[in-house]
This record gives sequence, C-alpha cells and structure tokens, in this order.
Amino acid sequence: MAVFSFGLPSMTAVSNLASPARQRMSTGIIAALSTSHLLNDLMQFLLPALYPLLKDAYGLSYLQIGLLTLAQQITACILQPAFGLYGDLRPKPYWLALSLAIVGIGVFLLATANSFGLLFLASMVMGTGSALFHPEASRLARLASGGRLGLAQSLFQVGGNAGTALGPLAAAMILIPMGQASTGWFVIVAAIGVLLLAYVGRWYAEHQRQLALQPRAPIVKPQLTRQRLIVAFVVIGALLLSKYVYIETLKSYYAFFLIEKFGLSKEESQLYLFLFLGAIAAGTFIGGPVGDRFGRLAVVWVSILGALPFTLLLPHLDLFGTALMSVLAGLVLASAFSAIVVYAQELLPGKVGMVAGFVFGFAFGVGALGAAVLGGLADMIGIIAVFQLCAFLPILGVLTIFLPRSAELHGRAKETA
Repeated sequence: MAVFSFGLPSMTAVSNLASPARQRMSTGIIAALSTSHLLNDLMQFLLPALYPLLKDAYGLSYLQIGLLTLAQQITACILQPAFGLYGDLRPKPYWLALSLAIVGIGVFLLATANSFGLLFLASMVMGTGSALFHPEASRLARLASGGRLGLAQSLFQVGGNAGTALGPLAAAMILIPMGQASTGWFVIVAAIGVLLLAYVGRWYAEHQRQLALQPRAPIVKPQLTRQRLIVAFVVIGALLLSKYVYIETLKSYYAFFLIEKFGLSKEESQLYLFLFLGAIAAGTFIGGPVGDRFGRLAVVWVSILGALPFTLLLPHLDLFGTALMSVLAGLVLASAFSAIVVYAQELLPGKVGMVAGFVFGFAFGVGALGAAVLGGLADMIGIIAVFQLCAFLPILGVLTIFLPRSAELHGRAKETA
C-alpha cells in the first residue's frame, strides 16, 4: 500500500525511477503540479473565453476564431513530443518554471493585441509555454505517484480541467465586463505559477542527484511486435480525435450555439460553458483511480462510447436538456484521459515524457485542427448544424477493441492495465 507524505518526500527514501511503486506518494509535489496545471490552463482558456468579445471587436469569422484555437494548440501538437523526448534524455528541473514564464508573456501579448495577426502571435506564444509544461509536469506526477499512477495522473489532470472550467467564470465576471485589456492582470497568475514550479524544480533536482547514486533497475518492455505497437498508437490517436475534437468544438463554439439557439447573453452563455467544463474536471478525477482499480481499457470503453447518447441528444433539446446533456457528456468523456496517458506510457516504458508529450500534443493539435475545420463549416451551414454533425464523434470508441490487453503487455492473464 502506498504511503502518503505531505510536503517534500525524504530524499533518502526516493526509489529507482523504474520502480514507482516503491516510492511514497508525495502529495506536496502532486498538489503543486495540480495547482500549477490549474493556473496554466486557466490562462490558456483566456483566449477562447474572449472569443465572443473579440468576434465583435475585430469582426472575426468563425474560421478566424478556429485559426486562433489552431495557432494556440498546434504549437503544443508539434512541440510537446519533442520537449518530452528531450526531457527523457536530459532532464531539466527548472523547465517547468520557464514554461509558466512563457505563458505569462503570451498573456501580456493577448491583453495588448489590437489585430488578428497579433492575436495569432499571442496564441502561439501561449501554446509554446503550454507545450513545455505538460510533458514535464506529467512525468513528475508519475515520479511522485508512489505507484498509484492513475490517481496521480488524475490529480494532475483535474487541476488543468478545473483551470479550464474557471475560464468562463473569469470571462463572465472580469473579461467581458472589463474588456480585453483586463487579461493583463493574469500575468500575476503566471508569476504565482513560476514560484510553485521553482519549488517543484528543487525537488526534482534533488531527486535526480539521489537517483544517480542508485543502480538503475532494468526496464521491462511489453511483449508486443512493432506492428502491434503501431496499431495501438493509431487507435489511441483515433480515440483522442473523437474526444478532443468534440471537447474543443464545445470550448470554442458552445457559447455561440447557446446564444444563437436560445438567445442567451454573452455572460449567461459563459456560465453554461462553465457547467460543461466543470463536468470535465469531475470526470477527469474519477477516471484515474477507477482505472487503477478496474483496468484502463474498461475506463476507455465506457468513457468514449458511453458519451454517445448524450452528444447525440444535446443539439435537439431545450435549454435545460442541453445543459444536462453537456454535463453528462463532459463527465463521461473526460474520464478516459488519465487512463489513456498511463496506458500509453506502459506501451513504451522508459519514454514516459515523450509519450506524455505525444498524447497531450496530439490531443491538443487534433482538437484544434478539428475546431478550425468545423469553424469554417459553421460559416457555411451554421453552428447548430455543426453541433449535430460532431455529435457522432464518440462512435470511434469502438476502436478500443484493437488495443492490446494486459496479457499482451506484461504476459499476465488477468487484465490489470
């Protein structure tokens, strides 16, 4: 049974990197990572939270809004696997603090931008900081997990989802009433994140020193052929596509959908978006420990396919029904992500940073690309019709049947992955 310790763990008790189950879970480090994830994703959501305001102020089309989402997320898609692999090979304890500093620069640029081109630049800078943050932070959450990998990833992820969920509240109470320039106040949030991650960096540096004094245990590789691994990652990519294109579409356009269909104000639409994103945060927390208990693949099956009835009903109901379906869809869809991250890391042990970078990067990139394409489609057929089309995305969950079971990964008959 894992033992919990608050604050920094005893450095003499830190075990080998390849044997996380021998560690004690450091809740101090997990809490710092989760909180900094909250701050990062809150700042990342400032851009989509401003979309209703920016659309009117600069006469943006749905396609241009989709391109801003793409600029922010495609940098993550391209850079995260590279940052993750470099961190696997040459760990940099203070890269995490640097990542929030870059995000803070992007927030300042967003507050002062006065054209689509400058908004595009601000989006890319914020995306770059996020790309540096996620794979490193995910790797450290695994190091501090004490072997409870799903729980640690869920605690880390729920911070980010909570930050995203707070974005619409920030929009309704601060950004929309006070205007684009009020975004600049969130530079203070970035500074708080830098301080938190400097604390984590000191722990990681000491961990690396202790690790260098210990013999490294051999890494047990899964018993899979190269072709089987390729198929597994293609399927993971398809599952991430189904999940994140839907989520990014709602993040970018749900407010417009509610305004157009039900005549809500901008502030009211943000509160309903908060309900959807809050459900995602709750689902993320649930998925990790459930995966530890019942198996990662069981969570993936239920999460992706289980959301299909709710996504199909959402565009056809009244305001209450729409809000209810959005909450249920977000709750169910989000439960898979921590399970997918841990499962993918088990496919390629020893490259946990690169795998986390791939999962985060691909998820962000494909979600943003899908949102941009659907934004262009919305200009042609309307936002309500787009919501009716993207409701079918969770049907891709049937591809889970092609993922290797634990017997293939570890030579065990019982499913424990």
